Amino acid sequence: MSTPVNLNRFRKDKARAAKRAAGDANAVKFGRTRAERRQDRATAEAAQRHLDGHRRDEGADTDDKGNAAPDDRD
Repeated sequence: MSTPVNLNRFRKDKARAAKRAAGDANAVKFGRTRAERRQDRATAEAAQRHLDGHRRDEGADTDDKGNAAPDDRD
């Protein structure tokens, strides 16, 4: 005769394997290494610094609404 099989254990093992497979698929799809996250953050910060460095000064050549002031040339 064969040995009896615990059906609950079989069912739970099958569910665990399915969850593991789904998790592995998500890790491939969405997972990024720490180095990749740091590189993305550094790139974003550099782009923000670049934009901030090219920002126009508000004040001397604009009015209260941010529009360009008219020339005083006659």
